[in-house]
Amino acid sequence: MKHSFTLEYAQQMDQQDPLNHFRNEFYIPFINDKPCIYFTGNSLGLQPKITQDKVVDELEDWANYGVEGHLHARNPWFSYHEMFPPLLTDIVGANQEEIVVMNQLTVNLHLLMNTFYRPNAQRYKIICEAKAFPSDQYAIASQVKLHGFDPATSIIEIKPREGEHYIKHEDILAAIDKHGSTTALVLFGGVNYYTGQVFNMPDITRAAHQHGAYCGFDLAHAAGNVPLELHHWDIDFATWCSYKYLNSGPGGVSGVFIHQRHATNKKLPRLAGWWGHNKDTRFKMPSDFDPTPTAEGWQLSNAPIFSMAAHRAGLEIFKQAGFNDLVSKSRELTGYLFFVLNEVNASFSQPVLEIITPQKQNEYGCQVSIMMKQNGKLVFDTLQKEGVIADWREPDVIRVAPVPLYNTFEDVFHFAEIIKRAIS
Repeated sequence: MKHSFTLEYAQQMDQQDPLNHFRNEFYIPFINDKPCIYFTGNSLGLQPKITQDKVVDELEDWANYGVEGHLHARNPWFSYHEMFPPLLTDIVGANQEEIVVMNQLTVNLHLLMNTFYRPNAQRYKIICEAKAFPSDQYAIASQVKLHGFDPATSIIEIKPREGEHYIKHEDILAAIDKHGSTTALVLFGGVNYYTGQVFNMPDITRAAHQHGAYCGFDLAHAAGNVPLELHHWDIDFATWCSYKYLNSGPGGVSGVFIHQRHATNKKLPRLAGWWGHNKDTRFKMPSDFDPTPTAEGWQLSNAPIFSMAAHRAGLEIFKQAGFNDLVSKSRELTGYLFFVLNEVNASFSQPVLEIITPQKQNEYGCQVSIMMKQNGKLVFDTLQKEGVIADWREPDVIRVAPVPLYNTFEDVFHFAEIIKRAIS
C-alpha cells in the first residue's frame, strides 16, 4: 500500500492492524489531560497493566510464607528464574539452556568479559563501535586495564566515515581483517543507541571467528526490537536489559546468552557464585564450585523476585502477540515514520532535518534518530509541550521509537504534524 501523509490513512492502518488492541494492555502517560505520544520505548518501555498483579502476588507470598516461599510460593522462588528461557527463545533465537536471566546489564557484561576476554601478549585487542553507549565504553576500558593493557593501543574503535553518521559494514570487516591476529574479542552493540543502526551480527561473528577471536554483543537496544538468531549466528555470548522494548520496569533484570558449546563447558573460567553451582548439590554446601552445565552456571546469587515478576509480565504479553508479528508491524510503523519525516522535509524550501538512521531493511528497528538542522532543542521542547515524550541527545538529535505493542500509525502522523508546526 502506498503511504499517505493524512490522518485518514493513519487511522485506516490502525483499523487494519491485528495487534492494535495490545495498546490497551499498557498504561499510557497523560500530558495536558490526554494520552501522550510515547516515543521513548527505546529508553524505558511502558508499564503493562498486569505488572502490578504479578508483583503483588510475590509480595503476598512473602507475607504469607516468609522464607518458605522459596518452595511454597505460587511460583516457588527457588526455581523462579527457570520460567524465563521458554519466554525468551523466540525473542533472541536461542536454545533454553543458552539463556539465563540475572543481575543487570553492565554487571553481566563484566561477568561475560571475565570469561571471554582472556588477553595475552599476542592477542589483547578489543574491536568495538565508536560512540557505543558510555557504560559499554567504561566496561571495556576497565577490563583492558584490569588485565594490564593500555586502552589507547588495545581498543580499536570503528567510526563512521568523514561526513557520515553510521558505520559502514565493510569498514567493520576491514578492521577485523587488519587486527585479527592480535584481537581477543569483538564486542558490538546489536543496535547503536545513538543512530539506531542495526549491525550485521552474523557477518561480524563469522569474521571474528575466522581470525580466532571471540564475538559478543550488547543487545540492550536489540532485544525485543529486531529479529535475533543468536544460536544460529554462532555468537559466543550476549547480554541485554529488559526495561526498554521488553517493558520490565526501570532498572529491570538483565538477560544473558551463552552459546551451547560454551555453556556446557565446565572448564571455562568465570567468576563463581553459589546460584551457579550444580543444583543437585547446591544445598550440600560443598567447598568446590561445580558449575551448572548451562548458561545458569554464570549465576552468582539467587533471583531478584520482584524485578523478575515485572519481567514476567512484559514477556507474557510478547508471547500473546507473537514476536514475528510484532517485527512485521514494527517495520510498517518505522517505514511510515520515515515517509512522513521525508514529507515534512519536502514541505520546506530546504531540508530542516536529516534522518541519521539507516533506511535499508534489516539496518533499522523501532528507533529513528533525527538530526535537526537548526533550533533543535527548541523544536524538542515544543514537542514536549504538545504531548510528545521523545529523547534529546546533544548537540542536535531527537530520538524517537514507535513501538509496535503500544504505538499507532496515528501517533506517527500526529508526531510529524507537531514537528512540522514546531519547525515552522
